[in-house]
Amino acid sequence: MTACTINGAFVAKAVFSSTGGESSAGVAAPARSRAQQIASSCRSSSSSSSSSSSATSCFFHLQGSKILKRSGYYSSGDLPWSAARRKSGTPVCTMASTVVSKQAKGRGNWNKSLSILKEFQSVCSTPAESLWSLVDEMIAEMEAGLAKEGGGKMRMLLTFVDNLPNGNETGIFYALDLGGTNFRVLRVQLGGKEGGVMRKESREAAIPPELMQGTNRELFDYIAKELADFACTSDENFCPRGTRLQLGFTFSFPIHQTSIKSGNLINWTKGFAVPDTVGKDVVKELEAAITRQGLEMRVSALVNDTVGTLARGHFVDEDVMISVILGTGTNACYVEDAGAIPKWHGRSRFMVINTEWGSSWSDNLPRADVDEALDAESINPGDQFFEKMVSGMYLGDILRRVLLKMATEAQLFGDEVPSKLLSPLSLTTPKMCAMHHDETSDLHEVGRILSESIGVDDTSLEVRQLVVEVCEAVAMRAARLAGAGIVGILKKIGRDGSTSGENGSVRSGAPRTVVAVDGGLYEKYPRFQEHLQKVVVEMLGEETAQQVSIELSQDGSGVGAALIAACCPSAPSV
Repeated sequence: MTACTINGAFVAKAVFSSTGGESSAGVAAPARSRAQQIASSCRSSSSSSSSSSSATSCFFHLQGSKILKRSGYYSSGDLPWSAARRKSGTPVCTMASTVVSKQAKGRGNWNKSLSILKEFQSVCSTPAESLWSLVDEMIAEMEAGLAKEGGGKMRMLLTFVDNLPNGNETGIFYALDLGGTNFRVLRVQLGGKEGGVMRKESREAAIPPELMQGTNRELFDYIAKELADFACTSDENFCPRGTRLQLGFTFSFPIHQTSIKSGNLINWTKGFAVPDTVGKDVVKELEAAITRQGLEMRVSALVNDTVGTLARGHFVDEDVMISVILGTGTNACYVEDAGAIPKWHGRSRFMVINTEWGSSWSDNLPRADVDEALDAESINPGDQFFEKMVSGMYLGDILRRVLLKMATEAQLFGDEVPSKLLSPLSLTTPKMCAMHHDETSDLHEVGRILSESIGVDDTSLEVRQLVVEVCEAVAMRAARLAGAGIVGILKKIGRDGSTSGENGSVRSGAPRTVVAVDGGLYEKYPRFQEHLQKVVVEMLGEETAQQVSIELSQDGSGVGAALIAACCPSAPSV
């Protein structure tokens, strides 16, 4: 009787509130009368019991002759009032007891989902003091990598770029930008100080997935054919016939570079796995494929996409000292004094260093269990930890894995785990970005993407809000880590406003430094961009941060390669 009284009071509250006043207008008279009788009966029963109800809200509402569930935490349904009693002769108060038990279970699962979120947020936390520790560790690895090949966890590769464009370059140059699942070919006309980039044409092509894990010859033949087809579209005025064309080759994968136009592939990243290219000179492989196409073209400069971005920025502003890629993958390069590069024995004043910061340069990165799982299931387990936490190729999948954990351990989307949620490609970073920036009152875009991408319909507002919170945690961690990396390079070259001299006095009048950034993640994910800029100011302080400008450098990896080909001594212009 106690249970019946307690649950009866709960039902009485629900039915009574659903049938009183104006809210009962749409309820059929028999149902309304019956509801009032039960409410009255349950109130009487409740008042004679020593137990009391602790129900907090209306769990049912009446519509016609039906009682409808309103909980968003498990599948909804409707049950005719009369059928509810006829089903097994069970009193309504007993049936409500079962429903309350289900709601309690639903709340327990919801609390478990919140617990998973809080745990993930805690692991992803990046307070400034932790970031400064990572910066110090980063600089130590940078110095070790500059001292000798393989000396540190950061590769610190020599690029052999010791001459950057200054705006005086003229002529017509081609560029090939291979940096991810797509590649571009460009034709650029340079007009010096007065003309700048006078004319540019480009074409983009996707690399078929089977070629990303195929053979070396198949991959380069496909690229060379697209390049040859593009070169044949040139008009006579733009590119005179019969000339040997000059190409700047942006190759955005780790290479051991031996000159300005030669370099051996160390390993593939960004989903590529073409084993017979590893260890080979990618310039020779490309030029052989170009020759097979019957095209008169030679590679004048081999550069990384970060180097191309730096060159593009430096062509416009000579204060550009650092460039960062934040797109499908991530990397950074910077201008280093030759005296700080023990492993370089040339006569140059400076050299652009390719840091390859996407590698696993720290054991203290804030990694969660989902990061460990992502790494274990990747094509390069144990490598590229930083890239797997920061770049656009992986952020959407980190989100998916957190939601999968909630679905598995806390039944976030019901008793069955959505099958599409098991697919690594079901939630991409662009979809994550769209959900993160949903500003509608009911988070309609979040609901639409969850429905289309993982097959979950009719999600409650609370669930959608939870998804946005996960997006925020993933994006904030990535942006703050990338921002800390920028601060680390600034500190390495003495442009962070830090102390100097034996007395520890603060350096004043720090020179202006421009950081050129290219990549869709930074360009098209506003909140990521906001978090990155904010952490740089937080770490440097407002005064020093005023001397640091982080600027979007669009098309840096394409035009930049042509610019380096133009200023390379071995690359005469057309």
